[in-house]
Amino acid sequence: MEGRYVTLAPLDASSHADALWRQTGGTENAPLWLYLPAGPFGERSAFEADIAGKAVSTDRVFFAIVDKQASEAAGYTSYLRIEPAHRCIEVGYILYTPALQRTRGATEAMYLMARYVFEELGYRRYEWKCDARNEPSRRAALRLGFTFEGIFRQHMIVKGRNRNTAWYSMLDKEWPARKAAFERWLDRSNFDEQGRQKSKLQPTNQPF
Repeated sequence: MEGRYVTLAPLDASSHADALWRQTGGTENAPLWLYLPAGPFGERSAFEADIAGKAVSTDRVFFAIVDKQASEAAGYTSYLRIEPAHRCIEVGYILYTPALQRTRGATEAMYLMARYVFEELGYRRYEWKCDARNEPSRRAALRLGFTFEGIFRQHMIVKGRNRNTAWYSMLDKEWPARKAAFERWLDRSNFDEQGRQKSKLQPTNQPF
């Protein structure tokens, strides 16, 4: 999936693990892994084994988020809980390196994922779920145009901790308005010479 700022390519350990390890490995990056099922990783070998496993996963489809300016991976994301019979799919396992966070590429990656779901796969429902304590993820879901549906209490045990799960969704009938909002925000005219946004994404992307 090709964008202006990022490319989403099938995750591959030989192509992407080195750049991702440099940006996410070590104790200083442990907070990046707080709400993810895996990590943090103290050893590069364990990290590379995890990336290799994700690359060949049969129940999730992982993509590296490749920063086009840096020409290297700056994160990864995936489709999961894929239900073709119901045309329902979830986006998750999202890891953004510090270099990718709060950039146009970060937003564009989620735009590309959603566009593929609705326009190429023809799905009806696109889901976002996260630990209810993960406030940045919950804010991101709303900013990106997902609608909050509620909290599933004691839904999972992750890393030995209880997880209450916040559920969000986007529907096919909502996608045209969501797409237009994404494209207005991503347009070069929305940014000044210093790269600062002129208008925010969320005000034009509220739930119906």
